[in-house]
Amino acid sequence: MVCDLGSSMRKTRTMTHDKVVAAPQGLALAQITLGLGGLFIGTGEFAAMGLLPGMAQSAGVSIPQAGNFISAYALGVVIGAPALAIATSRMEKRNLLLLLAAIGLVGNLASAVAPGFLGMAAARFVAGLPHGAYYGTASIVAAAMMPPSKRAQAIGRVMIGLAAANLIGVPLTTWLGQSFGWRPALGLVAVGGGLLFIMLRILIPVIEADEDASPRRELSAFTRPEIWLTLAVATIGFGGMFAVYSYITPTLVQETGVAEGGVPLFLALWGLGMIVGNIAGGWLADRALIPSIFGIIVWNIVFLALFFLAALNPILAGASLFMIGIGFALVPALQARLMDVARHAQSLAAAMNHSAFKLSNAIGAWTGGLAIAAGYGWASTGLVGAALAAGGLGIMTISVLLMRGAAPSQETKHEASRHLPHDEPARRSTRRRSVEPVDGPLVGRSGCRI
Repeated sequence: MVCDLGSSMRKTRTMTHDKVVAAPQGLALAQITLGLGGLFIGTGEFAAMGLLPGMAQSAGVSIPQAGNFISAYALGVVIGAPALAIATSRMEKRNLLLLLAAIGLVGNLASAVAPGFLGMAAARFVAGLPHGAYYGTASIVAAAMMPPSKRAQAIGRVMIGLAAANLIGVPLTTWLGQSFGWRPALGLVAVGGGLLFIMLRILIPVIEADEDASPRRELSAFTRPEIWLTLAVATIGFGGMFAVYSYITPTLVQETGVAEGGVPLFLALWGLGMIVGNIAGGWLADRALIPSIFGIIVWNIVFLALFFLAALNPILAGASLFMIGIGFALVPALQARLMDVARHAQSLAAAMNHSAFKLSNAIGAWTGGLAIAAGYGWASTGLVGAALAAGGLGIMTISVLLMRGAAPSQETKHEASRHLPHDEPARRSTRRRSVEPVDGPLVGRSGCRI
C-alpha cells in the first residue's frame, strides 16, 4: 500500500481551518504595530479630555461648551464604525487599515490647527470616524495571523494599545498640553498616526476580503438576535465601568481625600489593570469563551460594588480601581463572541462593538450623574456601575439561553472546534474516509494505492 498521507492531510487541513496568514517581517512586529495603532487612536480620543481647558480658551467658549468636542468625536465613532465597515466590505484589509490610519491622521492634524469652535468640532468628528472600524479591522487581521485556538489572545493584544493610552498616552499629552499648549500635544498624536501608516504598510500582511463580501451581506448581521444581544451586553454591562470613570477625579478628591496632583497615579493604576485585563481576558476566552464572559461580568459587579466602600480610603480606592480596570478583560472576550456569531458579517460586527462601547460611555456617565445629583454621593457611582453590570449579566444569560434553544448552527460547531488541537478536524475527517472498489488497484480517497 502506497500513500501520500502528507499531501492528503495538508489538503484536509486547508479545507477545515482558516489559513493562518504569515506577517512579512514576523508576527511580533505585526502585533506591535496593530497595538500601537490602538495606542495612537486611544490617545487621540482621551487626550482631548485632559486638554479641554486649553481648547475651550482657544475656541472662546466655556469648558462645558467645549465638552461638545468630546461629543463630536463620539458621534464620529458611532457613525463611522458601521458606515466604513459596510462601505469597505470588499476592500483588502491592509489597505483598509492604511485608509483608516490616514483618516485619523487628517482628523488629528486638523484638530491641532483648526480655528474656532465649529472648525475644531468638525475636526474632532473626522478624527473619530476611523475609531471603531480600526479596532474591528485590526482584530480581524490579528486573528488571521494566529490559529483559531489563540484568536482572543490576538484580539487582546490589539486592545492593549487602547489600555496603554490611559497609562502612557494620556499622561504624556496632558503634560505636553500644560507645558507647551494643547495644539502641539494633538500634533504629536498626528505624528504618531503618520508613523503608524508607515508601519502598517511595511509590517502587516495582505489579507484579501472574502470574494463574496458585500454591503448587503454585512447588513445581514442586523437580522441576527445574537449580535444585537452581544452588543447590548457591551452597551449596558460595560456602562458600569464608565459610571465610575466619568467621575473619578471629583470622587477621589471629594470622597477619598486625594490631592488633585495625586489623581494621575490612581488613573495609572486603572490603566495598569486594563492592560492586565486584556492579557487575561484573551487567554481565558480562548479556553472557554462563554464561561469567561460570565466570570468577567461577575468580577465587574463585585468590584464596582466594593468601590462604594473602598472610596473612603486611598489605599483601598487604588486597589479597587486596579481591580475594576482588570474588568476591561470583557473587551477582547466580547469581540471574539461577536466574531463567532457574525457569520459572514465579520467587519461590521467587529466595528459595531466599539460603537456599543461609546454608547456605554454615555449611559454610564448619565446614570452615574443621576445618582450624584440625587444626593447619594460621589462614591454611589460604584453601586450604579454594579447595577449596570448586572443588567449586562442578565442580557448575556438571555443570549445563551436563546442559543441553546436554537438548532446547532455552524457557529456553535466552530466555537467547539476552536478548542480542539489544530489537526484534530483533519484526523476526524481522515477517519471517516472510505475506500471504493474500482477496476484495477484499489485507490482510497486519501490517495492510498492498495
